[in-house]
Amino acid sequence: MIEIQEVKTRAQRKKFVQFPLKLYKGDPCFVPPLYADEMKVFKKNYSYNDQAEAVYYLAYRDKKVVGRISGILQRVANEKWNQKRVRFTRFDSIDDQEVANALFAAVEHWAKDKGMEEVVGPLGFSDLEREGLLIEGFGELATFEEQYNFPYYQNLIENLGYQKEVDWIEHKLSLPKERDERLPRLSQKILDRYGLHLSKAKNTRDFLKKYADKFFEVLDASYEEIYGTVPFTDRMKRELIANFKLVIDMRFIRVILDENERPVCFGICFASLAKALQKSGGRLTLPALFRVLKAIRHPKIIDLALIGVVEEYRLKGVSSVLINELINMLDENGVEYCETNLNLEDNYSIHNMWKSFDSVQHKRRRCYVKKL
Repeated sequence: MIEIQEVKTRAQRKKFVQFPLKLYKGDPCFVPPLYADEMKVFKKNYSYNDQAEAVYYLAYRDKKVVGRISGILQRVANEKWNQKRVRFTRFDSIDDQEVANALFAAVEHWAKDKGMEEVVGPLGFSDLEREGLLIEGFGELATFEEQYNFPYYQNLIENLGYQKEVDWIEHKLSLPKERDERLPRLSQKILDRYGLHLSKAKNTRDFLKKYADKFFEVLDASYEEIYGTVPFTDRMKRELIANFKLVIDMRFIRVILDENERPVCFGICFASLAKALQKSGGRLTLPALFRVLKAIRHPKIIDLALIGVVEEYRLKGVSSVLINELINMLDENGVEYCETNLNLEDNYSIHNMWKSFDSVQHKRRRCYVKKL
């Protein structure tokens, strides 16, 4: 028999965060999130609490934790998209349909009590959290930014009546075997034509001081119509900047500015922290911190975290400048490949960018929806 308990106590919170670490222990593809970041979601001053509310459940069998799930009522997203939805996230379970049934029943009951009409996910508080269920690419190392899951999760969810709403696909980008010699010239021509130039910052602090506020304006404008997104609040901005300071490296950031020093396009990559955090279970122990610093200084893999272009420049070829700069990043720093992370399968403009690389689609993720 499965018993469902809502997470209320500190002991339950620890069990909720630790369950996937135990479930995936020793799996070479699983990459844990930062343990401290996962514990933050339970705090009263969590940055999303002013626009959302959440519930957390644990599933027990014979007093042993066998699954977990969270439900999120993202009020801002519902208002933006004119929907009445609860999101599910942080679903993890042993391979047992009875466990999945009980966990989802708890979230669905909570959603009905809130007057909602659908449950959708996996989705977090915003699109900056881990989202999507992995349905292809189970033999690939996960990125630090995205979640890994076992193949059986798909059956557990679909057996409950959840159906595909959107898919994201991911690519590995390596240096093209034959470089297009026209690309650097085209890149410079576009910069000259529209009076644009690449940003120059002395260091991370200088970069954030100059461009942090303007960066979020471009980010909001670029992602306004992207599936599941919500606008940034001041608290979200402060938290994101604080996280950036830990992992940002100016070698892997490109910002294109207009004549008035206004950012119109950006591409931000991070050194892959996947392997650096695997051994410590996401805890920043001293050995883990040394591995993180080494990964940042000498990355073999970089993760493409964010890319955006303001609307007035989307059809003016500035993407060619970013492509050229990303190729330079890989070449100049000895990087083996770049992980694109999630791109919506119908975002053809972004997929066309990857044709300039030796590109391999290696993962696919799915977001599900169910009417209540």
